[in-house]
Amino acid sequence: MTGESMRERMLAGELYIADDPQLGLDDARAQRLAHRINTTDPTDGATMRALLTELLGGYGEGSLIRPPLRCDYGYQTTFGARSFANFGLICNDVATITIGDDVQIGPGVQLLTSTHPLEPGPRRDKWEAARPIVIGDNVWLGGGVIVCPGVTIGADTVVGAGSVVVRDLPAGVLAVGNPARIVRHLDPQATVRSVDPQTIAQHDEPRV
Repeated sequence: MTGESMRERMLAGELYIADDPQLGLDDARAQRLAHRINTTDPTDGATMRALLTELLGGYGEGSLIRPPLRCDYGYQTTFGARSFANFGLICNDVATITIGDDVQIGPGVQLLTSTHPLEPGPRRDKWEAARPIVIGDNVWLGGGVIVCPGVTIGADTVVGAGSVVVRDLPAGVLAVGNPARIVRHLDPQATVRSVDPQTIAQHDEPRV
């Protein structure tokens, strides 16, 4: 198969081989831009925004990603408006990663789209694939959260620190643990005045 056909297979979510000239060029581009992002003065907002806009498939207004940032291709990740990612975000964006508006991402979060065959023969032959990840608007991912391939997290949902999300989560819930499980539904009508500050410090809440 040609390099372009392997790239097309990857983008289509089919099995493909990553050791491919065209994908190698795409990866090298992403690593060069990520290196520049990770070594640029973080207070130079204009340069950081220009580099992130060049790297990513979309980078919304009013958003901030604190370096270091790691990704496979960059163009497969879109980052919504007014969203924030703390230090050490990993976007394994072999399939698309869609991050909504007003999302909060804690340090050391991993968004992992890659999959590999369970059977030893195809895995030895270096075949792999990927499944998209979608993070809805106003989601909060606590520090160290891992989101696995194919997962969609609904709007307004909170995922506790260190949780591993292996299946879809609906909108407006708190989920914790490995594998992440829903522990309660969140009040969509809550306001600052109605929030008890003591509940924010409970052990089952995430940490940004």
